[in-house]
Amino acid sequence: MKKTTLLINCPDKKGIIATVTNFILSKKGNTVYIEQHVDRELGEFFMRLECEFDQDEEKLTLFKESFNEIVAKNYNIQWEMYNAEKKPKMALFVSKYDHCLYDILSRHASGELHAKIPIIISNHNDLKPIADNFNIPFKHIPVTKATKAEAEAEQIALLKEYKVGFIVLARYMQILSANFVDQFPNKIINIHHSFLPAFPGAKPYHSAYERGVKIIGATSHYVTSDLDEGPIIDQEVVRVSHIHNVQDFILKGRDLEKIVLSRAIKHHIERKVLVYNNKTVIFS
Repeated sequence: MKKTTLLINCPDKKGIIATVTNFILSKKGNTVYIEQHVDRELGEFFMRLECEFDQDEEKLTLFKESFNEIVAKNYNIQWEMYNAEKKPKMALFVSKYDHCLYDILSRHASGELHAKIPIIISNHNDLKPIADNFNIPFKHIPVTKATKAEAEAEQIALLKEYKVGFIVLARYMQILSANFVDQFPNKIINIHHSFLPAFPGAKPYHSAYERGVKIIGATSHYVTSDLDEGPIIDQEVVRVSHIHNVQDFILKGRDLEKIVLSRAIKHHIERKVLVYNNKTVIFS
């Protein structure tokens, strides 16, 4: 059986669910899971289906062509169909912070993340021993203001060589250019603390501590050319108080970053994210 995942969004209209599921049935497919959402304000319909087909790749290609002609055009559907059994390839971008990298590689080694990691790219050499411990290729590409364009060109060439499906910025401390980002729409996942824009700069936890904040948060989102303003995939917070010092803030923040980033990666791998109008629908 071929397991597939179908993601759909279109203007809301009666009969979409019945039409789609009946079409799948007519092509000898079986819908095993379905979840849908209607945005009443926008009048937009979203749906995620998990299906099984007793067909080969050639027949699935014919299914996609028929679905597009018979169903998608009739309802003005935007859709993607994925092989649920195929492991997507994700590249990790890192700098010097190691907590997110350790967490991702540990989860991957334990089989928690249904993906392949063909390459780790960094602007520093500090974390190469970690990559070596997990037997994953590590590429050091220095980045300066003068060499940024050349460095990104080398990064993009590597990503294409390894046929990477999406990128995870696991505390990569460089701003990607608009040219880089535009080549991977909704395929670059970032993680950062949620103190922005109130506490920017190199020491946000120190600034937040001095201000006496009561919560610490982390946000994971897709990267767009607007810095830190891409569609949010996941967020989490934890309460703090006067009994906590700056180091407590930092440790709690790093724990949140690991948790939130791993959840965002899982959502992406399992095709549970639909992006619309710079927002996301996250299916359960």
